[in-house]
Amino acid sequence: MSTVPTSSRRRWFLYGAVALILAAGVWYFSARKKPTGNRWGPNPAWAGNGPSPAMPVRVVPAERRDLPVHLKAIGSATPLNTVTVRSRVDGQLLRMAFDEGQHVEAGTLLAEVDPEPYRIQLAQAEARQRQNAAQLETARADLARLEPLFERNLVTIQQLEAQRALVHERESILAADQAAVDEARLQLTYTRIEAPIAGRIGLRRIDPGNLIRANDTAGLVTITQTRPMAVMFTIPEVELPQVLAALRSGEAPSVEAWDRTEKIRLARGVLRTVDNQIDAATGTIRLKAEFANDDESLFPNQFVNVRLHVRTIRDAVVIPAAAVQFGSRGTYVFVVNDKSESTVRPIELGPVEGDVQTIVTGLAPGDAVVLEGIDRLREGRPVVVVDESGAQVAPAPAPSPAAPTPTPAAATAAAR
Repeated sequence: MSTVPTSSRRRWFLYGAVALILAAGVWYFSARKKPTGNRWGPNPAWAGNGPSPAMPVRVVPAERRDLPVHLKAIGSATPLNTVTVRSRVDGQLLRMAFDEGQHVEAGTLLAEVDPEPYRIQLAQAEARQRQNAAQLETARADLARLEPLFERNLVTIQQLEAQRALVHERESILAADQAAVDEARLQLTYTRIEAPIAGRIGLRRIDPGNLIRANDTAGLVTITQTRPMAVMFTIPEVELPQVLAALRSGEAPSVEAWDRTEKIRLARGVLRTVDNQIDAATGTIRLKAEFANDDESLFPNQFVNVRLHVRTIRDAVVIPAAAVQFGSRGTYVFVVNDKSESTVRPIELGPVEGDVQTIVTGLAPGDAVVLEGIDRLREGRPVVVVDESGAQVAPAPAPSPAAPTPTPAAATAAAR
């Protein structure tokens, strides 16, 4: 039996290892070879089959229009007046003359307290008044008889002065009686509890039949004025100068109240006043706006998003804010040129209003700004403009950034 030398076995092992390494290298480099088309399938006809296919993008034209500028804040709807209705007299509550949640006008009867004890007090005061009035008439008649007797020296001066003092005393008593009658009549009117302001009634806090006391802390019910309604909100102190400039222009700045999602506008009003000092702890200042609130879309203590109009930018160049890109080179957008290639355009930003961004420099009206498909773009990459459904559209030729801004008449002629 023959045996294979150890050196031969090692040599064949090395040969096999080298062959395996070569096979692995061939497989690796063949797998890294770039395909000529889209890895998910063949490219569309408009994309081409070259190594750098055209990228589909959706563009929007830069527009020139007036843009209102608003300050945004969070505010709270606050009633102009809130009154807790209390009874001014003691007694038994006979009835409630309102429905909970009802809107009432000033002077509307709300409740009634038992009036009989106060009618009796009024009758007693009137009786005392009549009694003292009769005594005053008697004293005046005695004085009228003493005066001619004094002229004939039949009575002394002391008797005449005493009678005059008695008349004055009776007159004072009668005046006090008149005040007592007025007080009793006033207390009787207080048994009818009326609405002091117009507003919406809340939930009642006591039921008929209970004994109530004057000026009870809890009260009977609360009335909240909802027409008009105020909204209180705060802004940073750095924004105060432009608000004051808008107020001093002579026309009250408009204010809009939006819901929590900022999708539904609840009401539109005007700015009424600014607080007289800045909160040193927060660096903010309070403002008060007033809304007619005829439909009562604003509810007391409701949180709202406030938009305060401070100025309007005339003939501003605007684009969607989502098209703006930020990088190490600064702020820029991608623009499709007349060769259907993407190009980077540095821009300078102005104020933003919602999802609309104003552009100070860098864009002209009509420039095709890339809105979707930005991720894979670079300078000079071929692009094709598509709509929301993915169908190809023919983009309008983009004006050169150095070209002068076309006049409205020229733009109209070009559109024709």
